[in-house]
Order: sequence, then structure tokens, then C-alpha cells
Amino acid sequence: MRIYLIRHGQTDWNIQGKIQGSHDIPLNETGLMQAKLLAAGMESRPVKKIFSSTLKRAMATAEALAGRQEAEIIPMPRLMEVEFGLWEGLTWKEIEESYPNEYGHWVMDPSHAAPPGGESQKEIFERCKTAVNEIIRQTGGREDIAVVSHGATLACLVSVMVGPDEEEESIIVENASITTVHYSPLTEIFTVLEKNDISHLTTS
Repeated sequence: MRIYLIRHGQTDWNIQGKIQGSHDIPLNETGLMQAKLLAAGMESRPVKKIFSSTLKRAMATAEALAGRQEAEIIPMPRLMEVEFGLWEGLTWKEIEESYPNEYGHWVMDPSHAAPPGGESQKEIFERCKTAVNEIIRQTGGREDIAVVSHGATLACLVSVMVGPDEEEESIIVENASITTVHYSPLTEIFTVLEKNDISHLTTS
């Protein structure tokens, strides 16, 4: 089984460096084009099911892919982006300046500390673990599928799959990128085959 982990296309908040979190920010024009290029690039990676975050930016990306492959979209709220509470809509610099104590605590102990009104790393991990288990249950671990989600959530999903030794920061860095993970139902082992493929976004 191959699992194609896909980050949504670009939004205006991505350009502005704002934390989106649970805010339902739509794709911008570039993001919509990226979704189309992604869908074309996925033609060599056929899937019948697309598990997607329910936020607009992810669903629009999933819909572009589904339209090209006639795949079924399965909305999954657990794939939504990490909730950053009061920090959403701010840049990291603004967060550090406006919430110095909370930010410092979060940097030092992200597993237990959380942004005001947001999720801790431990909570995110448990949510992603449940999502992975549900995806394997629904597919039997025997069919190639796509998962459309968000940067921080996708990094956590990879950590759930392959273990904490994997450097999360190196997994998802670009909008509309594809990270490919292989899963064996016999051994129940996940293996990262390719990280952050954006070759499909190059037009010439």
C-alpha cells in the first residue's frame, strides 16, 4: 500500500507568513493552479480514495485530484491543521512579541504546553494516530490512497507512522507537495519512500 501525503495549495496567509491553524482560509489563484498541476502529477499515482481535512484549502486540493482520477473523497476532521488558538492569524514574530511567556513555554515543552486555546503536541499526536489507524482500518492496508492535509499535521502523521526518530521538519515544506509512504499489512511497518516531491509544479 502506498500512502500519498499531500499538502494543500497556497493561500494568501501562506504568503503573509500567518499561522492558519483551524481558520478556514481558501486557496488563492496560485493555490488553485497548484492543485491542478498536482492532480496532473498524480496521474502516475492512481488512487480510488482521498482522505481529506475538511478545511476549504484542503478540500479544494482534494477535489482537483478527485476530478482528475474520479476518486472518492472521504472527509476526515482529524486531518485538520493543528489548532493554534489565539495565535492564529499572527506571524511567528508577532506571537513571540505578544505572547512571550506562553511562546517560551511552548518552545521549551511543546508536548505538554499549548498555545492559548490551542492544542499541545501530545494532543495532536493522539489525533493523528487515531486518523492513521482509521485509514488503515478502512482500506485494509491494501490499496493506494491519498491523504490531503496541512503542514504541521502531515509532519505529525509521518512521525506517527515511522516513529519519533524521523525529523518532522524535513517532511513537509512546500504547498502541493507529495510525500510517499509505503505500508505493509503483513509487517505493519511504514517506510518513507519520497519526501516533498514538487516536480509536478514545474511548468515549461
